[in-house]
Amino acid sequence: MCNCIRAIRLFWLLFTFIFPNRGLSQAIDNTVSFRNINSGKYFRVFYENDFFSGTDRDYTQGIYIEKVNPWFKKFPFARVLWHPRGDEIKYGLAVEHDAYTPNFIDRSNVQYGDRPFAAALFLKTFLISTMPQKGERISTILSSGIIGPGAGGEQMQKTIHHWINYTQPRGWHNQISNDVVLNYQVNFEKEFFAKGQWLSLSSYNGARLGTLSDKMSAGFEIIAGHFNSPYIRASTPKKIQWYVYEQPVLNLVGYDATLQGGLFNHSSPYTIAASQVEHLVFQHRFGLVFLLKRLYLEYYQTGNTIEFKTSVYHRTGGLQVGFGFR
Repeated sequence: MCNCIRAIRLFWLLFTFIFPNRGLSQAIDNTVSFRNINSGKYFRVFYENDFFSGTDRDYTQGIYIEKVNPWFKKFPFARVLWHPRGDEIKYGLAVEHDAYTPNFIDRSNVQYGDRPFAAALFLKTFLISTMPQKGERISTILSSGIIGPGAGGEQMQKTIHHWINYTQPRGWHNQISNDVVLNYQVNFEKEFFAKGQWLSLSSYNGARLGTLSDKMSAGFEIIAGHFNSPYIRASTPKKIQWYVYEQPVLNLVGYDATLQGGLFNHSSPYTIAASQVEHLVFQHRFGLVFLLKRLYLEYYQTGNTIEFKTSVYHRTGGLQVGFGFR
């Protein structure tokens, strides 16, 4: 217990020293080490919304539903994934829905200088390969779907705002036009320091290429608490796990269809010009995780610096629930 307390104090010292202004957004990443579940079979749901942080703009909402099962190795799209050699490989399928809005959602006219309305809906086929001897994890992800009205962002936001009796959006007719989503992503994590089962430090690198977004990422991850190592499959997993994590990442952005419009369809009513897009974006995530046998609970906040020259720093909160793992 003393080691856990010291780990948490160290974590908060680093956190408040490096990030004195905690802001907090961007699409959901399920394969990272601090979201590890020690099983090859589980079901998990994410829900992100900037309503948790008292705003309603930029990346306004994300919904993510995933299922991990060895059978998905036979899924046709899994065959195009890079299969790195690992002692343990998890296979999964997920559906993700993301929505983006400008600052004033009750205005029907185009809000020049602000983010355009946009929504994306896609299937994610992924695998996570773990190499305990090297302390490494490699994830490969294929996303395929649609950006535009066909993704149903307008209907989703209006329905949720009706449920919570909140402002109804009026500008979705100005959203990014329909186009294809086809993205390929590879993430690489390597643990470079571990102290028992209460502290883990890892590097994080990623590359994403496709029609939705192109970017390269580099950063690190801190996990502190009482947990099973995400790099080693525990023969007897802890019945109760709890920990906090922090992931600061620097992104080199090449293209973002939610800002610039689709790669093939150039009929969007309003987009952000390439010259206005910020190509260096700092992002971080902070969260708390609790696992009790077959239940996984997480609350987290994510955020990034400005994504285009006239945007603002934005924060988003999220919840995650998982169950059914062995």
